[in-house]
Amino acid sequence: MHNAPLRVLVVEDQPLLLARLSQLLQKDGHQVLEASSFHQAWRLFDEQRPDMLLLDILLPDGSGLELARRIRAGAKGPWTPIIFVSSLDSEADLSAAIEAGGDDYLVQPVSPLVLKAKVHAMQRLLEARQELNATAVALQQANEQLSRQIRHDPLTGLGNRKGLDDQLVRALGDARREQRPLSMILCDVDFFKRYNDRLGHLEGDQCLQQIGRILQQVCRRPMDYAARYGGEEFVLLLPYTPPEGALSFALALLHHMERDSLYHPDSPVARHVTLSGGMVSGIPAEDEDATVWLQRADEALYAAKQRGRDRFVSLQHGHDTGELLARRLPAGQRAGRVA
Repeated sequence: MHNAPLRVLVVEDQPLLLARLSQLLQKDGHQVLEASSFHQAWRLFDEQRPDMLLLDILLPDGSGLELARRIRAGAKGPWTPIIFVSSLDSEADLSAAIEAGGDDYLVQPVSPLVLKAKVHAMQRLLEARQELNATAVALQQANEQLSRQIRHDPLTGLGNRKGLDDQLVRALGDARREQRPLSMILCDVDFFKRYNDRLGHLEGDQCLQQIGRILQQVCRRPMDYAARYGGEEFVLLLPYTPPEGALSFALALLHHMERDSLYHPDSPVARHVTLSGGMVSGIPAEDEDATVWLQRADEALYAAKQRGRDRFVSLQHGHDTGELLARRLPAGQRAGRVA
């Protein structure tokens, strides 16, 4: 292992000893910062963040032990080795230095060979810690990537079933605790099997990817969540959204599907790929879990299919986007619809 030169802060109030320690370190290629008092040493450490300290215990305006304690208590960056260098040679002094945060203890006068060996040992420890930290960062990044893969659908980039399960439990709990409405939409691609049969599974995958992009476009708020529930089914979670907001969202989604979705060569309801959806909204009761909400949304989705597809239905609140749009436009004039 290659030992890179260090920036060493030498704290010693005796000029001759300070000069000698600095000379020995510089001879081995290290950069030296010098301080002769407690406050000067603290200022240099705070400003320069050296790689290592050689620290005397007896200083004119304070104690090297207290300086070590302050450094250890306020440590925010990498670990900084501290080697005490003192004329005090009792076991009690050594014990107090180590307890204050020191990593080693040398008694003056210091042998050049011993000093070089001690600094070299700290270099190896520093480099080992740096490698360990780099490994920890890489491991954290890998775990984050794995966590994302576990909770995301690789085809569409949306959440997957695992991600939805976690997000739905969290959303229900938040809505219940805050007494704020939550809306959920379960939707299904209309006549997707016909699409696959006519164009092939590769085109089918591209169709699902395009729907994923559309769902990401309409889920504009940071708290909105879109997931691929399985196959050609998708779920949208809309926190802080009342029934009227879910209806507006569904109308906007229908508009985006008419404008941006792909051509469907064998759909009896429209020339483009369409969605049918079931909507559930409200403040969840204590006994309503994710299974209850998914079941209600599935029942509403079934109703949307029974009523002709290409629509979103809420059985709770009597909303039906198909009926609403039919009242707004004459029959057959809705964009993309098969007349």
